[in-house]
Amino acid sequence: MSGINHGRAGIGLCVLLLAASAMSIAEEKPDLSPQEIKGIPRVSAEEVFALFEKTPGLIIIDSRLATGPSSGRANGFIEGSISLPDIKTDCASLAKAIPKKNAPSLFYCNGPKCGRSAKAIQIALKCGYSNIYWFRGGFEEWQQKGYPYVK
Repeated sequence: MSGINHGRAGIGLCVLLLAASAMSIAEEKPDLSPQEIKGIPRVSAEEVFALFEKTPGLIIIDSRLATGPSSGRANGFIEGSISLPDIKTDCASLAKAIPKKNAPSLFYCNGPKCGRSAKAIQIALKCGYSNIYWFRGGFEEWQQKGYPYVK
């Protein structure tokens, strides 16, 4: 009898561990990014280069986590970008990264399967930022195009 109770306790523990693991994975991978963010121009990798050339002082925000198993900034980033993960994005952190609310800024994360940049843009809008661009294709598109990045 006591063996059965230990077996049930073991199964219960396994279920709890699996649930905790699933919640941790969910926190690592936010929802897919939307197709568009109302009022925010969406740019491609090629347009990022054009934007950089024609927009002096463009601030590039990398909304990914600084580290991660396969998706963090530690795996590479666009040169000159500022690391500001969505989970650390608020009005105060944005003010440090983008001192003027009308300064041109571009947000990106991993790509269409990453909702971090979209979330960060929504926060920036609530904080009063107005000159925002969104690179939805993100680091995934950047790498696919063979563009240089810092590792």
